[in-house]
Amino acid sequence: MSKFYQGYLTKVDKIVTAHSWVALLARLYIAKVFFLAGLTKVQDWDTTLFLFEEEYQVPLIPFELAAYLGTIGELVLPVLLVLGFFTRFTALGLFIVNYVAVISLVEIAPAALYLHYIWGLLLAQIIIYGAGVASIDGFMARMTSAKQKEGVLNYV
Repeated sequence: MSKFYQGYLTKVDKIVTAHSWVALLARLYIAKVFFLAGLTKVQDWDTTLFLFEEEYQVPLIPFELAAYLGTIGELVLPVLLVLGFFTRFTALGLFIVNYVAVISLVEIAPAALYLHYIWGLLLAQIIIYGAGVASIDGFMARMTSAKQKEGVLNYV
């Protein structure tokens, strides 16, 4: 193997390592945002139901179901995201929660919309590139890879 190619592989390894740290920071940030939103909903459930009935225009499903699904999603999915367990599906679930939040509001402040865009981009990065090595998914991939010893695609 040429020195050039070995140098290239070394640089790629550094990028993969950097990605893992960036993905972890993104996961922690997103999890905090959504988990705190879920806690707010639980703290005053009557207000949450009122908002889902009167303020949010969630399409296709009754407001009670939307309130329960949104709250459960905001409380359960962030925990899975922090752990890095089924990370891509978890991030996709939070992406959907984020998207529905944006389309449900009749009026949304530009600053709030901007934050939703940032959260969507961070979640898209996790969906596309995975959680990195600092996750249960990464651990499982390493265990699977160690057992198979060859030809395992990087699904983390």
